[in-house]
Amino acid sequence: MKLLLCLLGIHVCVVAFNAAAQGHWPSFRGPGATGLATNSVTVADWDVERGRNLRWKTPIPGLGHSSPVVWGDRIFLTTAVSASGGAPLKVGLYGDPESADDNGPQQWKVLCLDKHTGRMLWQQTAAEGVPRVRRHQKATHANCTIATDGTNVVACFGSEGLYCYDLDGRLRWKKPLGVLRSTPMVYNDQVETNAWSLEWGFASSPVVHAGTVFLQCDILTNGFIAAFDLNTGRERWRTRRDDTATWSTPNICGSGTQRQLVVNGWNHMGGYDLQTGREIWRMAGGGDCPVPTPQEWNGLVLLASSHGPRSPIYAVRSDARGDVSLGNSESTNSAVAWSLKKGGPYMQTPLIYGDLLYSCRDDGILSCLDPATGRQHYKERLGTGGEGFTASPVASRDKLYFTGEQGTVLVVRPGPVFQIVATNHLGAVCMATPAISEGVLYFRTQGHLLAIGGATR
Repeated sequence: MKLLLCLLGIHVCVVAFNAAAQGHWPSFRGPGATGLATNSVTVADWDVERGRNLRWKTPIPGLGHSSPVVWGDRIFLTTAVSASGGAPLKVGLYGDPESADDNGPQQWKVLCLDKHTGRMLWQQTAAEGVPRVRRHQKATHANCTIATDGTNVVACFGSEGLYCYDLDGRLRWKKPLGVLRSTPMVYNDQVETNAWSLEWGFASSPVVHAGTVFLQCDILTNGFIAAFDLNTGRERWRTRRDDTATWSTPNICGSGTQRQLVVNGWNHMGGYDLQTGREIWRMAGGGDCPVPTPQEWNGLVLLASSHGPRSPIYAVRSDARGDVSLGNSESTNSAVAWSLKKGGPYMQTPLIYGDLLYSCRDDGILSCLDPATGRQHYKERLGTGGEGFTASPVASRDKLYFTGEQGTVLVVRPGPVFQIVATNHLGAVCMATPAISEGVLYFRTQGHLLAIGGATR
């Protein structure tokens, strides 16, 4: 009887914990960067103009592509406010690599809003001045998404530094990171070289895990990954990275003693020891401007990228060790379960829902794959093909959300057969990945934060 009560007690604790955690979306793409809130029942359609299923809409100053994050009843996000009062943004599918003309004085801000009403609770200016690096025309000076553990709110502004606040907006510590120049690769007669004259801005978001802040800084020269004490900002370790610029957020993968920090890259994808920063495994052969965050499924680490001549997807076993790079004629080896040479996404992080992998390219071509084998179930186009897709997909119960740059949101039914459930419009440009909390979708558009959900219970 005591054992039964004990087991029931454990079950109740687990259920209570899950219930408490259900509303949290603490970092880029939510818990574990999965993009999943499968316990949330969200609406399939809405009408922003008429207010149908629109809970609230709050103006957000400045310009930023950072995603909203949620802890309890609070939403956190960042923005960069130009002293000139405006900031240029060029969206869509194009190949112009030039930096934006947005180099005047800025204020880098951390914002906190009430989740239920959209009311601004506080805002803090982390830094101000002339940007130390330029940004791409499609990017902003506030690309990195906040990470929180419910006590600390960690914001990264790249060359403007790393900052930690408490939930009420009091600064706990700040850390300079130096000048982080992110430049793309260019091709001259099939030779890959850095475009030294171009700057595209910093975009890798911090990751908070077990009292530590992890940050990936792949830049033009002297790239690194580092771990900082969450309470003090003290640097615990730093490991040099010999790769080109990336715009990818790392992820914590593996289990037990094999948990590791996994990073995307061009010449150096791989895993690092959480305690020491020691390299565990590495792999070359990515697209030359990696953006997607590594994902994990059933003991496999899934890495994807697309730029230049390569657009691969790799499924690497989480117990990989050493250099596991594939040879020119190889598609698998002892550490790589499967790979695809073509089809990887450029900007979006793939979504794994159940036993299916969804990978959407920036032109809206959506592929549904078996994550165990890479076998394709379908390949279909979202929308008309004229709208680019940058925001990563997210999912609630039985719904996948894909957001176009012009604010079109397509709702897709999970499963091996392609089915669009609904097509909605936000009424503004949307480049940021949405958040989900307690049945509500939170979209950050150019100028506003919107809460989309049914009637309040």
